[in-house]
Amino acid sequence: MAPRHCDVLVIGAGAAGLMCALTAGQRGRAVQVVDHANRAGKKILMSGGGRCNFTNTGTSAGNFLSANPHFCKSALARYTPADFIDMVERHRIAWHEKELGQLFCDESSKQIVRMLLEECQQAGAQVRTGCTVESVERGTDGFRVRTSQGLFQSASLVVASGGLSIPSMGASGFGYELARQFGHALLPTRAGLVPLTLSGKHQERFADLSGVALPVEAHCNGQHFRNFMLLTHRGISGPAILQISSYWQPGDDLRLDLLPGRDAADWLQRMKRERGASALRTVLADVLPKRLAQRLCEHWLPDRALRQLDEPALAQAAALLSRFPLVASGTEGYRTAEVTLGGVDTAQVSSSTLESRRVPGLYFVGEVLDVTGWLGGYNFQWAWASGHAAGGVA
Repeated sequence: MAPRHCDVLVIGAGAAGLMCALTAGQRGRAVQVVDHANRAGKKILMSGGGRCNFTNTGTSAGNFLSANPHFCKSALARYTPADFIDMVERHRIAWHEKELGQLFCDESSKQIVRMLLEECQQAGAQVRTGCTVESVERGTDGFRVRTSQGLFQSASLVVASGGLSIPSMGASGFGYELARQFGHALLPTRAGLVPLTLSGKHQERFADLSGVALPVEAHCNGQHFRNFMLLTHRGISGPAILQISSYWQPGDDLRLDLLPGRDAADWLQRMKRERGASALRTVLADVLPKRLAQRLCEHWLPDRALRQLDEPALAQAAALLSRFPLVASGTEGYRTAEVTLGGVDTAQVSSSTLESRRVPGLYFVGEVLDVTGWLGGYNFQWAWASGHAAGGVA
């Protein structure tokens, strides 16, 4: 059977793939997008609680993890949050800022997928779902891609197949296998933006507090994030924990400031002066969830009246509250991880075009690369920026 010819074949109809396709199509390129899932943009649809945290106005290279922290700068500088907001507003999609520069749709993430598909359609880029890639070969005239919907011949091939996170959404290691096939090095992958699990005493002592939430500042390996933590049946979650999880690995020291924004030592001294007859658990219950305050005083802190605590005991309590050592045993893994850390080594990819330095005409965009953003719209902005950079030249 004769192959269908196109200028650009994009593997993956997610955020980066659709952005790449519409950008290339707008240049007059003949574009085909293929995805094995039954619909486009599945991770977009589920993101942000169904409202899609589509960008972050504060995006900078400092919000990303990569073996080469400078790699993402070029693409991010050339396609900014303001550029994506322009497209959103052109499609009359209402949006709001939630916190910390995070932008969400007022109504539904379906609007973002619809917008991208409409832009693809207007640019003449065809999107095929339920189309599984079976093999990829490179010849003198480009790439031959065999799929469940036939054979395609393309001058450029863009790998936008994502990472390993949330396999229930169709995530697979396909992009990594393809990179390896063409001689690209891969950096070790692991789950990022993921809940942490506890075991042993910490798990026993906190398990029945599942559902309790509180603001904390999580510290690990020189990074810190202040936001909410949620205690779960198996461990800890919430934005502060998801953020720090990308910097934590088993065995690393993880500390929680349970009184963020407050000097624990000064506060305890003041409470001793003003409320000396009160038990420590009682005054703690004014600033922490009551059940957690009780549990801390059952196992880690002195369960006595404040006036009975001498200076060393107060100092010890303050140190524990401001640098609580939480021994995490692992993560919930790719099943619930929002992103995949590691991936295709950026050393062999152009930072300005996202083209392979090994194989002309081969491009990598989005999560398949070793570029991982913080929680809060940064990974979508990387998808838009990297897709736009490749789409501008592929």
